[in-house]
Amino acid sequence: MSRRIALSVVTGVVVLAGAGAGAFALAYAGDQDPAPALAHSTVRYSAPEAGHKGSLSFTTEVDAPSGVRSLKVLAWPEKSEFAKKHLTAAEMAEVESATCTPAGGNTVRCVYKAAVSAADVASSPHGAWHIAVLATAKDGHTTFDTDAADFTVG
Repeated sequence: MSRRIALSVVTGVVVLAGAGAGAFALAYAGDQDPAPALAHSTVRYSAPEAGHKGSLSFTTEVDAPSGVRSLKVLAWPEKSEFAKKHLTAAEMAEVESATCTPAGGNTVRCVYKAAVSAADVASSPHGAWHIAVLATAKDGHTTFDTDAADFTVG
């Protein structure tokens, strides 16, 4: 075998091996479940009045092929440290979870509810507030949205 043919064969094997590895990586990436998808997010806030507590209710649908492990929810005021330093997914690990129920297929409907007292409102900033959510699928993929819904505290 001439030296030129041997060099061409070696080069061809290296190129084919590289292409095969690339195709494997693409196939592997294609087999990965996507991150959870949020849809139909809504928030309802009612202020306390006449001696009755108010409420905060956030609802969303989460679709994840592997299933949903959790949905963490945090209401945060626009005029806060989170607006300046940007809320992170790691900070969301310690917040409260929504309750999720099956909604068909890979989708769950998650609801978070909290009572709001007059003292809560008096000690909280007034104005625009945002709902941040961290959806975690059973396979570990996450979706983090710092502005899933908005409401106003008056």
